Amino acid sequence: MTSFKGRRIWLTGASMGIGKAVAIELASRGAIVGLTSRDADALGALQREIESRGGKALALAGDVTDGERMKAIVVEFTTELGPVDTLIANAGTHVFTNPEAFDSKEYLSLMNLNFGGMLHCIEAVLPAMYARGAGHIVGVASLSGYRGLPRAAAYGASKAAAINFLEGLRFHLVQKGIDVTVVNPGFVRTPLTDKNDFHMPFLVEPDRAARIICDGIARRKLEVAFPIPFSWAIKVMRILPLPIYNAIMAKSVQF
Repeated sequence: MTSFKGRRIWLTGASMGIGKAVAIELASRGAIVGLTSRDADALGALQREIESRGGKALALAGDVTDGERMKAIVVEFTTELGPVDTLIANAGTHVFTNPEAFDSKEYLSLMNLNFGGMLHCIEAVLPAMYARGAGHIVGVASLSGYRGLPRAAAYGASKAAAINFLEGLRFHLVQKGIDVTVVNPGFVRTPLTDKNDFHMPFLVEPDRAARIICDGIARRKLEVAFPIPFSWAIKVMRILPLPIYNAIMAKSVQF
């Protein structure tokens, strides 16, 4: 187990799913974790659970689409715990794309949460990281951001934006001593994926996903993509010529 002892980590989307599992895993490895989501009650319960296991956490409720609230949270975090060493921008959700009931407002709202929320969090921590010449920014995207997928056009677009942004930002930040890690999970069993009505290959349990993510963050990897067989398959699909890709997807997906 790779230790995070004493590292101050701000984690968004912490109240459920991958975020909750990552919060517990980080605390078990000695991290001091700031917990953010919109659900204050769930955050309080998670803080108590972490502290009952001997860990240290601080509940900092807020909506990542509110940039001013994210800046205020960083001030509170810094006052209570010290400067943020690592940001894990994990907050996000999923909606299916339905052309028969096309809703641009819903898709733009998804982009504002999944991508815009990440930007707000980076904006909140970056000035202090620049001043210290140290830090680590981690963005949780998805393997679905690699290439367009049926029923996931809006979700995949938000994750593709996150991947592209983080990869581009890295060139600037590495010169300032700030590392950037992109986390691209496949299917992880969460309340969101429980709603899926299709087969999810290589489905990963949240505690295993948390271990993989935390191992990658500890090693400051450029990318943490998992499960490996699925990520390799998706990466191969990314380089296939478009006619071949379209033919494969059309045969394998039921609309």
